[in-house]
Amino acid sequence: MAVFSLFFYGWLLSFLGQLPLGNMSVTATQIAVRENMRQAWLYALGVTWVEMVYLRLALMGTDWVLQNSWWFQVLGWGTVVLFLVLGILALRSKPQPDGQAKAPVFLNNSTHRFWLGSIMSCLNPLQLPFWILWTTVFLQHQVLPSNAAAFWVFTLGAGAGTISGLALYMYAGRFWVSRLQNGQQKLNLVMGLVFVLSACIQAWRMAQTDSF
Repeated sequence: MAVFSLFFYGWLLSFLGQLPLGNMSVTATQIAVRENMRQAWLYALGVTWVEMVYLRLALMGTDWVLQNSWWFQVLGWGTVVLFLVLGILALRSKPQPDGQAKAPVFLNNSTHRFWLGSIMSCLNPLQLPFWILWTTVFLQHQVLPSNAAAFWVFTLGAGAGTISGLALYMYAGRFWVSRLQNGQQKLNLVMGLVFVLSACIQAWRMAQTDSF
């Protein structure tokens, strides 16, 4: 029962964290709509394993993170630039002669979707402070025991939660776009706005703190 509870807590926290509209979820929807569900699942797996690595880093403690904060500073500002560029490119995409929306530049390539998911997840350093915050709360309230076995069960649950959240966007988004006129063009617009907004939020957070 304790193992199931730990797995469930990890799943629930990660699943709820995926529900707000974000870069990862919108990209998963784009791949599901433009390509196929297999490619979307490969992308989701790429996102998930990196998320699990970030969680394990959070469970290692804040000391390691603080000692390597410069790396997250560089990654954070690099993310601002990248997301802003991707957002602008998505917003500027125009319909093709057949009326279909052109794929955003980061999807219009042969990059394996697993590695695309991995790269995009790596470029989302906000995952680490999210997990540090919640694992600290869980440890303080003794919801999460401080031992390696419990950490691994919790991490596996979180991985399942990430995939579940992305799957919701993949299937629901595909259903939604298939029933909208010019649905792919609208999805490009949503994706562009999400990336630009994410870049602005990330820039504000980076400017407010020296850590993340």
